[in-house]
Amino acid sequence: MYLYILFAEDEEEEHHPTKKNIEKALKWLVKDCEKGESLVFYFSGHGLRQPDFNGDEIDGFDETICPVDFMKEGMILDNYINTTIVKPLIQGVTLHAIVDACHSGTILDLVYIYNRKTRKWEENIPPSGVNKATNGGLAISLSACEDDQVASDTSAFTRKTMNGVLTFILIDIVKKYPGLTYGDLLDLIQETIDEVNSSRCLISSNFFKKFFNNRITQRVQLSSSEIFNVSKRTFRL
Repeated sequence: MYLYILFAEDEEEEHHPTKKNIEKALKWLVKDCEKGESLVFYFSGHGLRQPDFNGDEIDGFDETICPVDFMKEGMILDNYINTTIVKPLIQGVTLHAIVDACHSGTILDLVYIYNRKTRKWEENIPPSGVNKATNGGLAISLSACEDDQVASDTSAFTRKTMNGVLTFILIDIVKKYPGLTYGDLLDLIQETIDEVNSSRCLISSNFFKKFFNNRITQRVQLSSSEIFNVSKRTFRL
């Protein structure tokens, strides 16, 4: 099952990305999930962070996503997302989250973060000791940037509205190179960003230079509810 959330206009009120509708959709995604199912949560929009007062965050901040009515109804915190779509996952169920937003590195509060530089998994266990694990299932998150970074946008898709860099690059790479491992995918995404920054982009260089006028500083973040071999596991939704 797939759940896509984008900031877009829609005539159907129930499809508007309001806080109420997003929370309802998150609950729907994992409701009655069964062994063998693959779930996908995709969010493209705004993300922020706020001080953590529960001792759940190593860096002292809760990461959030912003519904269209967040100024009135408030943001959706990583704690809520974890409780709603991570904890209910039973054995045999896999959830992929692709979050193209600022400050989205640990938006699912998963207990392991992959360090691409050291090629090792690092623990992201809350100082409070609160349980952030699944109920036996597997949750994997691919975020546009680390918690303290902002994500870049491009008007590549419609030439009118802005879309996230992660979204464009991810789609482009998966189409060109099917059967990639998670490690290969991370490397190709970051290499594409680095090539744009150094003005030596070998893939669609003119296109990228046209839309990415400013330097892109984001580093894509992979996190998971359990450790796995990124060099062998194939990226598959």
